[in-house]
Amino acid sequence: MYRTGDKILYPMHGAGIIRQIKPCEILGQTKDYYLLKVPCGDMEVMIPVDNSDNIGVRPVGTKEDIDSAISVLGQDSTEMSGNWNKRYRENMEKIKTGNILLVAEIVRNLTRIDRTGKLSAGEKKMLSNARKILQSEIMLVLDITEEEALEKIEAAI
Repeated sequence: MYRTGDKILYPMHGAGIIRQIKPCEILGQTKDYYLLKVPCGDMEVMIPVDNSDNIGVRPVGTKEDIDSAISVLGQDSTEMSGNWNKRYRENMEKIKTGNILLVAEIVRNLTRIDRTGKLSAGEKKMLSNARKILQSEIMLVLDITEEEALEKIEAAI
């Protein structure tokens, strides 16, 4: 179990700091929830404590993890399906893992496709979400601003 002040990553929303752990009643059941403050987009997310492991919540990475992710951004694009629907499903599965290297791969590949103007609306939204997830973890690990994290991502691609 994490504690107030811990930095964690929630795979679908990004990295944040646990502001508090509080009981909440939802659908007649009272459970403890992490109240996570995600710095990108100034968002707060409630995560059920008892289900956090199952949904991939993990501590934020290390500086070495960030360096590896930045390195992935600069590598050649990996081959993806030409069918945007299949590509979308495959990328969504990668995001759900919470693996920073897979998220960096998605950001790199979709950014390069976007530059050619061939991303679907759904993939553009996925790119934006994946970038925010990566950006938030970079911010918390390196203790830098949202703008500085985005600059690091863009410079690496």
